[in-house]
Amino acid sequence: MEPRILDPEPVESLAAYLEAGGGRGLDVARRLGPIGIIDHVEASGLRGRGGAGFSTGLKWRTVAENLSITVPPTVVVNAAEGEPGTFKDRTLLRRNPYKVLEGALVAATAVGADRVIVAMKASFVTEVARMRSAMAEVGARAWADGLELVVFEGPSHYLYGEETALLEVVAGRQPFPRIAPPFRHGVEEVGADTVSAAQVTMASEDNRSAVPPTLVNNVETLANVPAILAEGPDWYRSVGTPESPGTIVCTITGRTRRHGVAEFAMGTPLREVIEAVGGGPAPGTRVVAVMSGVANPLLPEALLDTPLSYEAMEAAGAGLGSAGFIVYDDTTDLVAVAAGVSRFLAVESCGQCTPCKQDGRTLAELLDRLRASTTDEHALTVIGDKLTTVADGARCYLATQHQLVVESVLALFPEQVRSHAAGEAEAAPPELIAAILDLEDGRAVLDEGHLDKQPDWTFDDVDSGQSPADRIDQRA
Repeated sequence: MEPRILDPEPVESLAAYLEAGGGRGLDVARRLGPIGIIDHVEASGLRGRGGAGFSTGLKWRTVAENLSITVPPTVVVNAAEGEPGTFKDRTLLRRNPYKVLEGALVAATAVGADRVIVAMKASFVTEVARMRSAMAEVGARAWADGLELVVFEGPSHYLYGEETALLEVVAGRQPFPRIAPPFRHGVEEVGADTVSAAQVTMASEDNRSAVPPTLVNNVETLANVPAILAEGPDWYRSVGTPESPGTIVCTITGRTRRHGVAEFAMGTPLREVIEAVGGGPAPGTRVVAVMSGVANPLLPEALLDTPLSYEAMEAAGAGLGSAGFIVYDDTTDLVAVAAGVSRFLAVESCGQCTPCKQDGRTLAELLDRLRASTTDEHALTVIGDKLTTVADGARCYLATQHQLVVESVLALFPEQVRSHAAGEAEAAPPELIAAILDLEDGRAVLDEGHLDKQPDWTFDDVDSGQSPADRIDQRA
């Protein structure tokens, strides 16, 4: 299959992009107008590639139907990638920021936005530089038709990638997820309450004078848009499955011969992707489980032929997520994996929801002791109890992720769990679960600095005992 959105080599300039056929989607969009654009995107079946897989066309239509008559909406590109095992958005931005910008400009045309904000992490030095350069070229050619283009640089916290938390950061606040109706998120601070933007009255069909909703889409989602407009919905649906049309950009890391990023038709079996990108497991080993980031239950060896689609992965009891697959072979201690995931999520929890932070930290501590074979079988009872409460009252998905991943390890690898609890297994080395900093020479470089991050989000020698949410009144 010819790549659709992941260019094989970096596109070095806007001129080169346009010469190769870029820009046609935006031209078509401007002729079609908002309703025609949204009809095309909805007919294509494009689903958000940030993890949830929600209908992109429906999302755009909802924003367009709830506009303010006084303030234009904003399009925000979620480029704050940080899911462990995932490096596809940064790869797309390195290869071709113009395609992502074109998709964002189409989205802005569809909802009548007056600016596009690309929200990235300040640590993404290469990607930030590429996007700033691309925006300067777009501005020089007046390709944006007067729209304001902005690169926003935010923190490295995991929750910065969560949609509502990202909008909090863009508005100058901390990356704390908020409770708000779907798609109904303002970017700017409104009213006297500086910390509860979720309470801002948003525009609706009955109140057109209030704050407009903000359209947020993932990098990969927007990279698909130009070709959908240029080639049409039927072309887009010519690959993939009826429920998950198009392609998916996958990252393969973990216990494979090599690591990398590549694009596949939706419906491609996971085993085929692991072989094509990762070269399979090391000689003399076999794959026993695959983890899709830290958001879904592990997929066991028996289900490696599951097609990569939202519906097939869900039916298999896992999830497609952002298609960042961490592969584990039969030399892996999966209890150490569970402990690593638990530590990552407990540290990255913001603490607005007390069970998420407190029960999450307890889980991380107990699982680390289980990994080291320094606990007993009673700890398994406590772990089970905490897994039932960690997501109580959760306002975002992080605590549920904690449940899903740890419960799947306990269920899929009971003998490893039992032997550690009984003190029969040797202590397993810690398993680092962290964001990918880069891909170098076919290997993922993980953020080892995350091991020094405290649950209060500082890098101090000693944890303060506070949750990040205890500082909710502080500006970002």
